[in-house]
Amino acid sequence: MSTALTKTDYHFPGQKNVYHGKVRDVYNIKDEKLIMVATDRISAFDVVLPKGIPYKGQMLNQIAAKFLDATADICPNWKLATPDPMVTVGVLCQGFPIEMIVRGYLCGSAWRAYKSGVREICGVRLPEGMRENEKFPHPIITPTTKAEMGLHDEDISKEEILERKLATPEEYAILEKYTLALFERGTQMAAERGLILVDTKYEFGKHNGEIYLMDEIHTPDSSRYFYLEGYQERFEKEEPQKQLSKEFVREWLMANGFQGKEGQKVPEMTPEIVNSISDRYIELYEHITGETFVKGDTSNLNERIEKNVTDYLAK
Repeated sequence: MSTALTKTDYHFPGQKNVYHGKVRDVYNIKDEKLIMVATDRISAFDVVLPKGIPYKGQMLNQIAAKFLDATADICPNWKLATPDPMVTVGVLCQGFPIEMIVRGYLCGSAWRAYKSGVREICGVRLPEGMRENEKFPHPIITPTTKAEMGLHDEDISKEEILERKLATPEEYAILEKYTLALFERGTQMAAERGLILVDTKYEFGKHNGEIYLMDEIHTPDSSRYFYLEGYQERFEKEEPQKQLSKEFVREWLMANGFQGKEGQKVPEMTPEIVNSISDRYIELYEHITGETFVKGDTSNLNERIEKNVTDYLAK
């Protein structure tokens, strides 16, 4: 069984503080750079599950790095380097307290709401008569607030964002423009690999007065992918889509009586379950990148990361 990195406690040169997120640990270096360590923790329903998933952090970090590089012509982004398979170093940005969620298809939580009779999400009106996994006429943006650890993200409309001054009208116009352009590029890249980018989220911040794309993009933690082949046939037959995303983890949890609600207990994560989740992540990595996944040495994960980051900072 490979080692999973579920906790970090580094003391890098120039370190000011550290933020332990749901799945990433972010180290502030001199209020100039961020060291983002993609751990092997996994969350669902805003709950961090008790077992880590081997290689998950490496996969997410490498997918995000690839897409940050592939979209740098659309908007500036925070990435400077990836000194370790599980680490991205980037410029420090002042983040907007919102996540820009963009949806190309009606599925997941949006479908669950639609099925219950909801016809407006985040101020966006949804057409009548839609079916599960149906493509929207145009991608829609359904932002959420960015919750603190342990709290749930909440849907928010463009009007509420402006009213609460979470972004100025000028800033929000740029966020919308970047979000749709990034989604279009991600959709194109997915199609080249026989996939459909169904929905995803982007986070933005400001650096030296300019809006930057932050964090991960187009990973299975932040996105949902369907297989292009067979999509139409499955849709017409109202069959579940074959997908590469974290939704299969949520479905497994729901089937075992867990949706993150008070009093509910996370089902046992057996080695078989953990390995199957790891295998699904590897499958997505190889599909979306077109590259064979090369497993990093996990024998001394903490020591490896500390050395690689420290060597990078010393340059």
